[in-house]
This record gives sequence, structure tokens and C-alpha cells, in this order.
Amino acid sequence: MSQTGGMIKYHENRRGSRIIPLQSYGNPSPEETFAGLDYFEFKLQNYVVPTNDTTYHCKVYKAPTNFPQRRHAIAHRTMIDSNNRDIVHHLLMYECDPTAVFDDTNLPNDLCDDINEQIRACSSNIATGWAVGGDDIVDFPEITGYPVGGDFEIKYYLVQMHYDNPKLMPNRRDSSGIRFYLGKELRQYDLGYLSLTAFATPIAIAIPPKVDRFIIDTYCPAVVTK
Repeated sequence: MSQTGGMIKYHENRRGSRIIPLQSYGNPSPEETFAGLDYFEFKLQNYVVPTNDTTYHCKVYKAPTNFPQRRHAIAHRTMIDSNNRDIVHHLLMYECDPTAVFDDTNLPNDLCDDINEQIRACSSNIATGWAVGGDDIVDFPEITGYPVGGDFEIKYYLVQMHYDNPKLMPNRRDSSGIRFYLGKELRQYDLGYLSLTAFATPIAIAIPPKVDRFIIDTYCPAVVTK
């Protein structure tokens, strides 16, 4: 996590990464800016964090159904449980494929590896996320908003929580999540997301030993540019 003076401190005294947004969010709007607006949120309720060094928990949420007309989210707030900022490493929200079908009375909710087949339709398109060092509140550009409700095709979302618990602390309960604030009017454009990445495998991202610098090349297949 970036500290004053540009120093990097991450999980006690171990060095790690520093978040560098392509757009500066150095002065996010205060939450009071969104007072009185409609909102929806995807949030855990007293989830018991396993006593493991690292845990990936996945839960599918149904998109809000109380907006018969399309609305635009104009900002979102990541709500990290104040009791667990020392163990929450990141949060990722995925859009599920529009063709995905779930039992609304029993949506997948477990360790990600244990429900991998059930959530496969929700594992490719990241909608937004937060990681250590990121801002809690993100405003969208004034001309665009993230669509929800009405005829918007995405009906389910998956939220992945990553917990880093190197001290194996027991009895930690977490209620972290993410909240979206809805504007009163539709904006000019729908906001979408483009994710560029490489799989973290030995054939994709591997740090060679005893080198000062190295280059990783990644390629987009032709199908993604059509």
C-alpha cells in the first residue's frame, strides 16, 4: 500500500505492490455527495473467514429487480469491514454471462474452488474491483454511467473476496461489500469495462531468478478485436 513519501508497505514489513491508477482519484467525492440517491449493494453478512493463510470466497448476487426502467450508477463505494482491513486483500466484481441461469433461492456462495463449475459463467468479465491502497469511493465520468435495471442484459454478478491471513487468526467475521449509487437521470453513454491481463501461470507470468528487469509479452486473439 502506498504510504506518505511514496514508500511501499504491504502486509506488515513485507514489500509488495503499489496501485497506480491510469486516472487519478486523488480527490474522490465525499459520501455526502450521494446522500438521497437510490443505491443497491452486494454485501457479505458476518461471513466466517477460514483460519487459512489465504482464502478466496465467491458469492453470486442477483441484479436489483426494483428498477423497471434502465438506470445509471454514477459512483460506487467499496465497503471494507472496519474490523478486517488487516486481512481483506482485494474485492473483484464480475458480470455473469447473460445466459447464466441460477436458482434464486440458493445462489452459489462458498470457497471459489469449491463452486468453480457453478460460477464458470461469471468468471471472465470483471466489472470493477478494489485492492489494498485503492480509494473507497470512485466517481464515474460525468457523461457516462454503469447501466442497471430495465432492459440491461446482465442479471447476475459474482463478488470474489480475497483474504490474506498469515497469522491464521480465528473467529474473524466479515461484512465487506460494494455499493452503487444511482443518478436521477440517464447519462449520455453506458459505461463498460475492458480487461487486459495474462493468466498467472508459469507459461504466462514468471519472474526469472537473479535478474534486474525482464519483459512479459501478452497477446490478444483476433476474436476479441472483432
